[in-house]
Formats: sequence, structure tokens, C-alpha cells
Amino acid sequence: MTTATPPLLDARGITKRFAGIRALDRVDLVVEPGEMVGLIGPNGAGKTTLFNCLYGLLRPDGGRVRFAGQDVTGLPTHRRARLGIARTFQRMELFSGMSVLDHLIVAAQPSSSRLSVLSDLVTRGRPPAEVRDRALEMLAMLGLQAAADRPIEALTLGQGRLVELGRALMTEPRLLFLDEPSSGLDRLETAEVAAVLVRARQERGVTFVLVEHDLNLVRDVTERLHVLDYGTVIASGPTREVLDDPVVREAYLGVTV
Repeated sequence: MTTATPPLLDARGITKRFAGIRALDRVDLVVEPGEMVGLIGPNGAGKTTLFNCLYGLLRPDGGRVRFAGQDVTGLPTHRRARLGIARTFQRMELFSGMSVLDHLIVAAQPSSSRLSVLSDLVTRGRPPAEVRDRALEMLAMLGLQAAADRPIEALTLGQGRLVELGRALMTEPRLLFLDEPSSGLDRLETAEVAAVLVRARQERGVTFVLVEHDLNLVRDVTERLHVLDYGTVIASGPTREVLDDPVVREAYLGVTV
């Protein structure tokens, strides 16, 4: 008898309250390996709260989170990272004075050794050849070879977003949560981010869950979409069907139909 493979992410009944206010109300989110799933909704809908519960920054008041069949509801973020879960944030957190290449090299190290690697870089030590090779490959995927030695503060916002994405990918995640990766970007920069996401999925098998306000990006890269409003999933299904749903477009996307 063959045992069915569990979903990569299986979150059921996720509930979270703040001061008696229910920010999430029994939210379900199931993601299969290799999928690109979108999560949209108006400001205050609960999207970031859901991400924080799934990533381990918040403990849900109800429900369970399973990753590859393992219950991770009570695990801290560093233990989830070791299982292959990573995340980017809407607000970039990059290190002033460090080069693009150094950001990727540091991210490639196990969490327990990153401080020593950062120290080595500051004192002009050399990273292992394998790590440097991986970082150079990531630069090529990001299209940032020419910026390898530039300090991070010399980059455009779009390039900074790519570095943050590359840094997350250097941890070799199985599942990557993306919190508005196109925030503040123009159309061309957003297209560059989309191209990296598609390549990472195709070439590295990364599974993505994407919170995003740019509906063109959502339409271009995701297959399934969930709409969250007042902490409740009010629509879900294939991306194009959900985006074209007259009720969703009028009530939640501000589009008159």
C-alpha cells in the first residue's frame, strides 16, 4: 500500500488574537512542493500576521502548522530554518558597508557560524571555495555580476530587493515566504524579481508563498491565490479565476465591474 506524500506546508485552523481582536480566524493554507501560491488582501487583512504564525515569529492561539508532515507549530524560527523554511521582509534588512557578494557568502553559512564568517570577512579572511562558487552562481541568477563588489548602499532599491531575495535563496530553502518583494519597485525592476522567482522554482525546486499588492506580478508568477480579509479567507482557487471574480475585484481590489 502506497502512503500519500504530505503537502510541504499544511496549516489548518490558524487563529490569532491581539487584545481580544481576532486577527486571523481559522485560516487554512495548504501548499504542495514546487508551487507558487499568492496571498492578497487589503491592508489590515491579516497577511503579515499569517506569515508570522507560519514562520514562527508568532505562536497561533489556535490551529496547527505542519511542514513536510512534521508539526512545527511550537518550533522557533531558527529550527524551522534548519528544516528549510526561509522568509524575506517588506522592509529590507541589509548590512551597510558590506558588498553584494559578501551578503551572499554570509547567508550561505549555517546559522551557528554566520557570526564567525562575518568576522572573517571584516578581517579580510577568505570564505571556503565552495561557498564563494555558490555565491557567484547566485549573482549570475540575480543578474548582479557587475555589482559583486559594490557596497550595498550604492545599489538601487531594485538591486537591493534582488540581493535580499538572493540571500534567502542562498540558505537553500525548500519553502520561501516572500513579503511584498516588489514594494517600491518600478515595472522593470518588478519584472526582474519575477524572472528570478521563476528561475529559482524551475532550477532549484523552491516552493514560494507570496504576499504581494502588485497584481500583475501575482498574475504572472502564481498558480493559486488566496484572498484574505478581516482575518478570513474569502476566496481561493486558480489565480486568474480568483482575480477575475467580479465579487473579489469589486469588493477587495477596488475595481468596478
